[in-house]
This record gives sequence, structure tokens and C-alpha cells, in this order.
Amino acid sequence: MSTLPPVTLILGGARSGKSRQAEALVESQPGACIYLATAEPGDAEMVARIATHRDRRGPRWTTLEEPLDLVGALNGACGRDRAVLVDCLTLWLSNLMGAAREPIRESATLISALATLTGPVVFVSNEVGQGVVPANALARRFVDEAGRLHQALTAAADTVILMTAGLPLILKGTAPPTRTAPT
Repeated sequence: MSTLPPVTLILGGARSGKSRQAEALVESQPGACIYLATAEPGDAEMVARIATHRDRRGPRWTTLEEPLDLVGALNGACGRDRAVLVDCLTLWLSNLMGAAREPIRESATLISALATLTGPVVFVSNEVGQGVVPANALARRFVDEAGRLHQALTAAADTVILMTAGLPLILKGTAPPTRTAPT
């Protein structure tokens, strides 16, 4: 049985250590480790990022790929004998916007589904709202949608962790401060 809280959100900037922190939390639990990937290998750089993430995970991990139907994938992946890591919400949001799906509705569906999941979930997401205001409307909408999603998920989450330079800062709840190696 997992000792992770039902819902954990890990936020951070690029190369902040958020994925490694999430992996360490999930691996600290007994049972299977499910990696629910939202990334799509659209270019060579993304293919390399996906390979790096996959290469560092061990044999306990099962990888599922779902760029759009996150709630459906979570319903199928969650269980009392396994922990699920979703990496990452901002890529999922980008996929939704690219598919002309409504992020506000999809995010609300995700938040509503959290109470029905049967095992712990650790979400990873990029904190994109701490930079300059983007110069174009689509980028501003993305930042706004990510901010709304993060606020809604933070309200529903049991634990929220902000990663900076590989160090976890617990913003809400409690979690073991797992130290991670640089990526």
C-alpha cells in the first residue's frame, strides 16, 4: 500500500529537477511504477528528451503514452498497488490547444476525476508564469491556461512541491524531500 498522498503536484522550471523528484517519490513506494507520458516526439530534440527520461527509469516502470485523454488514461492506470507519475501537464495543455480542444473544460474534467482515482498520482508541470509576458496572443493564452490549471490542481492536491535547482520546496502538505541528481 502506498504512503504517497492521493494527489501530488510538482512544479518547476526547465531542468529544475521536477521529473527526477517525481520519479524518486513514486519509486519510494511499493508496487508498480506507471509513467504516464503526455509528450509527443515532434522533433529531434523532443525525441532525445523522451529517450533521456526513458533511459533513466528502471525495470519497475511501465510507460503509457497519452497526449490528450489524460482522464481516461488515469482511470485505466491508477490502482492501490501502483503509483502513477504524469509528466507533464504543460505538454498535455499544449497538446489540447494544438488539437483545438477546450483547456478549461478538459482541466475541469481532470480536477473532477481526481476524487475517483484509486491510487496515488504525482503530476509534473512547468511553472511558466514567472517570466515576462509573452509577445503573442497564443503564448499569453497558454501561460494563462497553465496558471489556471495549476491553481485548480493546487487547490485539489494534497501536496504541492516547487523545485528549484534540484531542491524541493514544500508549498502544501508534506512529502519526503527526496534529493535528486542534476539532469
